[in-house]
Amino acid sequence: MRFDPEPQPITETDVEIAAALAEVDTPPLLAAVACLTGDFSILRDDLRPTAAESFDPTAGISPEQATAARRLAAETLGRYRDAGNVPAPPPDAETIRRTFEFLAGAPVEDDYATLMTEELAIDGVDRRAPEWTVDGLATGRSFRVGIIGAGMSGIVAAHRLGQAGVEYQVFEKNADVGGTWLENRYPGCRVDVPNHFYSYSFAQTSEWPQHFSTQPVLLDYFRACADEFGIRPQIRFETEVVDAVWSDEHSVWNVTVRDGTGAIEAHEFDALVSSVGQLNRPKMPDIPGVDRFAGDAFHSARWDESVDLTGKRVAIIGTGASAAQFIPVVGEVAGHLTVFQRTPPWLLESPNYHDDLPVGVRWLLDHVPGLAHWDRVWIFWRSHEVLVPMAAVDESWDSPNSVSLMNDLVRGVFTEYYKAQFPDPDLFAKLLPDYPPFAKRFVRDNGIWARTFARDNVELVVDGIAEITERGVAMVDGTEHEFDVIIYGTGFQASSFLTPMTVRGVGGRDLHAMWDGEARAYLGMTIPDFPNLFLMYGPNTNIVINGSIIYFSELEARYIVESVRMLLERGAVSMDVRPEVHDEYNRRVDAANTQMAWGAAGVNTWYKNASGRITQNWPFSLLEFWQRTRHPDPDDYVLR
Repeated sequence: MRFDPEPQPITETDVEIAAALAEVDTPPLLAAVACLTGDFSILRDDLRPTAAESFDPTAGISPEQATAARRLAAETLGRYRDAGNVPAPPPDAETIRRTFEFLAGAPVEDDYATLMTEELAIDGVDRRAPEWTVDGLATGRSFRVGIIGAGMSGIVAAHRLGQAGVEYQVFEKNADVGGTWLENRYPGCRVDVPNHFYSYSFAQTSEWPQHFSTQPVLLDYFRACADEFGIRPQIRFETEVVDAVWSDEHSVWNVTVRDGTGAIEAHEFDALVSSVGQLNRPKMPDIPGVDRFAGDAFHSARWDESVDLTGKRVAIIGTGASAAQFIPVVGEVAGHLTVFQRTPPWLLESPNYHDDLPVGVRWLLDHVPGLAHWDRVWIFWRSHEVLVPMAAVDESWDSPNSVSLMNDLVRGVFTEYYKAQFPDPDLFAKLLPDYPPFAKRFVRDNGIWARTFARDNVELVVDGIAEITERGVAMVDGTEHEFDVIIYGTGFQASSFLTPMTVRGVGGRDLHAMWDGEARAYLGMTIPDFPNLFLMYGPNTNIVINGSIIYFSELEARYIVESVRMLLERGAVSMDVRPEVHDEYNRRVDAANTQMAWGAAGVNTWYKNASGRITQNWPFSLLEFWQRTRHPDPDDYVLR
């Protein structure tokens, strides 16, 4: 997989160029063409988007504007071809800002412009890379970091530390990199964030085969990143961290690992980074008898490929994000499929969810590779602040099904989609959610949900389950369904952070005992009495509706690297977040989450822990997390 390739020369005719532009959004197209050719006059005011509403597929661009923009882009690419295919020099910062303001359709504040320039990386400059190295600091001091996990977060942490010349060692319990994209292999598994956003800002590629990549493609991407960045030699595969203990005497982390043979080893690190993620340990449902069933049974995250579902009587328990992807696949092969639903998901209309990239778009990505970067920030902008107000609670609004007028308007849009998809009144009643939009994660849908439940061999059951029996599933009303196979699509132990390893901090304090099921961390990364321990994808760093988790991981990696720099420059051996800083931050997060749909609604969701507290979600803007993680504030920490 190639990263940030050079543009291929254009040899196509004017007609062929015009045909290639027919299926691409025009704001990122014009921005990319302007940067490639140096002709920024094409960013005309009359072609500027007038709205960035995420649920408006036109984004405020009329058909006439789109036609004119594509014609102008084609003419500009034709002149570029005729002039010899010579790319223009990279635009300066002010030109990038003006181009982004064209794309956004509005002026942007300085911090947002800087953030977008980082995200863009249009000139091949990785602006989030460390601006220092251990050798450059010339402290004469060594510093070694242990990283737990070689998934998406572990890869970017290792890459950034390596760029700074910091020695690191990665421990990965699996036999390869990829994390959740290695472990989840169920049929239909794919990402629900567009490719150009669900990828590293500094490692864009033109080789995505679809708009939303499947699990094998994403796994190949992260494997390619590990190879390209030279990380693989520093990874100990099939090696699991079982214990991490902070030494008060020596100010180091003593880490115990177990390799694939069962052998135990001890390692010592100056700092420790947990990149174990949240969506990797399956959660079985709290239903009596789950071990009693005599047939084949497994969780979707541990898909049993040896079980042939063809012609079988299959039960699927759960209709969350993962289940929504494999239910249609199972429905095509099972003799009879019964889906047991506790809470229906909100479906987000996404016509291109399973589609290959059009030939024209693939041509553009090869010949105007900057399109991938501009499309990334286009997605970012449209999913940024636009969605957050739609999830905010209006305390004067009185409705059990929505949390504000704006939220209710979104509900109305979604409901119309359900009416069109499910004309059967009984099925419509079963599938339409009764909770506010944004209270649970959306499920992307291109019509396959309706096609699946319209099949003669597929049945939807919404009645309560009493227990699992040897033969199948017994219901509260006394009926029993018999099956050959039961598949659990019941999610993950998302609130069980850093399990099953033991972590002990200052004075031997046990992290899990201290949390007692209420995981908290400052900025989702640091915890009082656990010096030099950094979490990635920690508590309250999940992005619900307005972004890609890779964005958060990149910012966390920068914060961690800058923390190492602070320790080295100040001659400190440890940094320990002040309890009052940690506690005030978490009070603010908790208060803000209660003012969002996911915190106000009573619906069951993986965002909440057993006590009902939101342990997952970041309730503020993406800009604020960027602002707070550019550099660690030494006043937030006790430096020793």
